[in-house]
Amino acid sequence: MHPVRVLTMLVGLLIWSGAAVADPLPRLGADGSRVSVSGLSSGGYMAVQYEIAYSASTIGAGIVAGGPYDCAGIYLWLTLSVCMQGHPTGTTSWRAARAFARNGLIDPAAGVAAHRVYLFSGTRDRIVAPSVMDGLRDFYHAAGVPPASLVYVNTVPAGHAFISVDTASADCAANGDTYIDRCTVAGRPYDQPQAILGHIYGPLQPKATTLTATPVAFDQGVYASPLAQMAPRGFVYVPRACRDAPGCAVHVVFHGCGQSALSVGDDVYGKLGYNAWADGNRIIMLYPQVNGSPANPNGCWDWVGYTGINFMLRDGPQLAAVKAMVSRLVRAPDPAAP
Repeated sequence: MHPVRVLTMLVGLLIWSGAAVADPLPRLGADGSRVSVSGLSSGGYMAVQYEIAYSASTIGAGIVAGGPYDCAGIYLWLTLSVCMQGHPTGTTSWRAARAFARNGLIDPAAGVAAHRVYLFSGTRDRIVAPSVMDGLRDFYHAAGVPPASLVYVNTVPAGHAFISVDTASADCAANGDTYIDRCTVAGRPYDQPQAILGHIYGPLQPKATTLTATPVAFDQGVYASPLAQMAPRGFVYVPRACRDAPGCAVHVVFHGCGQSALSVGDDVYGKLGYNAWADGNRIIMLYPQVNGSPANPNGCWDWVGYTGINFMLRDGPQLAAVKAMVSRLVRAPDPAAP
């Protein structure tokens, strides 16, 4: 293993060992009507699950190398072949979502049509094939998301990664290490956080050149049951303007497999590039975390059922935990708080 990666993991172990006390997740009076999500790989699947399960309180999603809703539940033993390298059928996933909604297990499926959705599939992705993302595109078409609300970027020669202008050191076509690449599109570095947030929330104000805050750790155990198998701590970035006045939007970023802070330090929650755009546009950034475990050796979000058969529903252990975190941010501030 690369010496830098070893050092990063050791630092991560110190963070999770309890040596530092995590701050509580604050009550900020965020705008519950302006909540959105994004994610890579298993985090992309998780973002889809969150968006569909809580469609009534979510306005959009940015999916990088993910796949259709309930893909694992539909294809069962063929999950790894179909949902990573095959041709999942988006219309079948949409029928599954409608069935869950009719039974009250997720929010009404019709709400998805009002969402704004960004999709990204690199042409050099060797882990989640572009055909899988084609299935996700077809899912949103079946859900009634209009063409103006659906952006599908699928011509960039990128590997399996978030694309960043800030922390990425890997070549655009890379499919490993930290899973954060740097790509050039039309002669300029491609800023994926800007593309995602700008599509969901509309034209953005310039990103902050100097951040007004720093990401802080918080205790995830308050929100997650042991069944969720989540890391002890997550991270939140709160621009100073969002501490000074309520009404900020909330965007949740789900890291990919092997991308928790235990593995890559602050590369995702601190350096990916979301925070500077959030700072300039009154958006609170939430970075929940999942570490590796015996049931989940690669530190992936649950899109296959390792936390239980209800993993894709509103009461799925991980989905419910993240929703509780968002609800905490939306709650009005405590008047007695300093």
